[in-house]
Amino acid sequence: MTATTIKPSEPSESETLVIAREATARAVDHLLSRQDERGWWKGDLETNVTMDAEDLMLRHFLGIQDPATLDAAARHLRAQQGADGTWATFHGGPPELSTTIEAYVALRLAGDEPDAPHMAAASAWVRARGGIANSRVFTRIWLALFGWWRWEDLPELPPEIIYFPKWFPLNIYDFGCWARQTIVPLTIVSAHRPVRPAPFPLDELHTDPRRPNPPRPPAPAASWDGAFQRLDRALHAYRKVAVRPLRRAALRSCARWIVERQENDGCWGGIQPPAVYSVIALHLLGYDLDHPVMRAGLASLDRFAVWREDGSRMIEACQSPVWDTCLAAIALADAGLDPAHPALVKAADWMLAEQIDRPGDWSVKRPALPSGGWAFEFHNDNYPDIDDTAEVILALRRVDHPEPERIEAAVRRGMRWTLGMQSKNGAWGAFDADNTSPLPNRLPFCDFGEVIDPPSADVTAHVVEMLAHEGRSYDARTRRGIAWLLAEQEAGGAWFGRWGTNYVYGTGSVVPALISAGVPASHPAVRRAVRWLESVQNEDGGWGEDQRSYPDPEWIGRGASTASQTAWALLALLAAGERESKAVERGVTWLTATQEDDGSWDEPYFTGTGFPWDFSINYHLYRQVFPLTALGRYVHGEATGARPRSS
Repeated sequence: MTATTIKPSEPSESETLVIAREATARAVDHLLSRQDERGWWKGDLETNVTMDAEDLMLRHFLGIQDPATLDAAARHLRAQQGADGTWATFHGGPPELSTTIEAYVALRLAGDEPDAPHMAAASAWVRARGGIANSRVFTRIWLALFGWWRWEDLPELPPEIIYFPKWFPLNIYDFGCWARQTIVPLTIVSAHRPVRPAPFPLDELHTDPRRPNPPRPPAPAASWDGAFQRLDRALHAYRKVAVRPLRRAALRSCARWIVERQENDGCWGGIQPPAVYSVIALHLLGYDLDHPVMRAGLASLDRFAVWREDGSRMIEACQSPVWDTCLAAIALADAGLDPAHPALVKAADWMLAEQIDRPGDWSVKRPALPSGGWAFEFHNDNYPDIDDTAEVILALRRVDHPEPERIEAAVRRGMRWTLGMQSKNGAWGAFDADNTSPLPNRLPFCDFGEVIDPPSADVTAHVVEMLAHEGRSYDARTRRGIAWLLAEQEAGGAWFGRWGTNYVYGTGSVVPALISAGVPASHPAVRRAVRWLESVQNEDGGWGEDQRSYPDPEWIGRGASTASQTAWALLALLAAGERESKAVERGVTWLTATQEDDGSWDEPYFTGTGFPWDFSINYHLYRQVFPLTALGRYVHGEATGARPRSS
């Protein structure tokens, strides 16, 4: 790939602009070098070691563990352990009990002795925090598979819920798609209560091995927790009297539901947790490991593995090629790359081929809506998402494609689908419309993170921005989205970030969308956002926000400066007309000063969000695409590659 030509600086250009122009050119070259020959980009998607631990436990449960995989996974687990013997869920974060328990058990499966210093430190810390009894339900499910916890002491999840009608509370479509795909197979596991012989005891992880689950007083009956605790007791009683033919039929229906949703590459929903539980569930129902469904499922799990040069092996919870590719195309176009550049045309061709043309679970709420969205992953036709669809359309519009009619047709289908997925309140969620029931989050079973998919400011903002670029700023549906965004602004001037960390992401998404849709930069909401961003800028000129901002307001807008979060803040400030401000100059200077020689940025911090606080993500390509987008817009102006369409 030839080096990008740097436009000669004008005599009146500031030193900051000259340096930014040079940094932009280096970043373009770096990003171009990372494109796959088929047209896509994909960075590693790093989460936490429960992915690796559960992969090892799955393999042990199925009897398919091999020494090479075990050793490589153990290397990664040990490398992620903190000096105090614990594991966190994000870089620099506090120790987390369930994560530490699962990592410890996985290392014991790998042969690490409990009296080894790193293991003894971990078990002592676990005991000091109440032991296994204080861990989350999902951790105790994994332990129950090997007899390390009693199934009777876990919440009951009957498979008969598969028969709940769509209007009935707590039917499976009340749950977000990721939770739905996990819960259905777990109903099978819960019904079977399998136990494989434990290879060793785990007494060292209990405060008192003789009483591993000490009794606790129930919550007040009048509270939500108390009501669902009593419901769970009733479900345990129901298990003893459940009609056997009905239960067998429910198990078959759950299995059929699972198999129907297996993707062409063998995975489920393009994410690792549903695939793991689906494989276990089908195995319990008699599917042999050589069955085509099982072979494909296990092969798909292998594709989530990232092998490092040091011989370690990390498991990705998910893979993000569609998301990474559309963001990379936007970044390159906004950085001044020729819209007809072969890299952009190749990326557009790949994205066009990924558009989904069949119904999925979203059709339950929108049965008459034609398909046309894009998913996040390589294979996830059942669950396209609104965020990816909006950003793909914005990316496609930045490409001068030799067959423009293909772009037009794809955009038309994608926009129609997106408009049809608008929720009743005027905003957009990620995967479903009106997925807002408060009940699923109350279930004792659902302590693993967010389990519903209500509208969010960041997704709604991306949709509004897309609609504005399509000439739909004054469409009534767009105006409803804008009104919702304006109402969601918090008192300090920021917006909550659901899928990125956190208020910096939300604000960095909303302000450019509002400006694109015709809200003036002088609008009070925009001015409040600018003041908030200026108030949380770090002394070094960058921006950062820690994952702890989700549970603790003291952390809002606070954290070590990162390339991606600095870029988000700059995108908002540039859209608000602050290009000549001191805050923008300092932010651009921080980005250019921290750029590596090869044009990239380093970012160990987690700035992506799966579930707020409970599941954090480090998208390894965020550190490249967002800084390049921000620098490109600083150098060339606001989103110069986008070509709005009139309605």
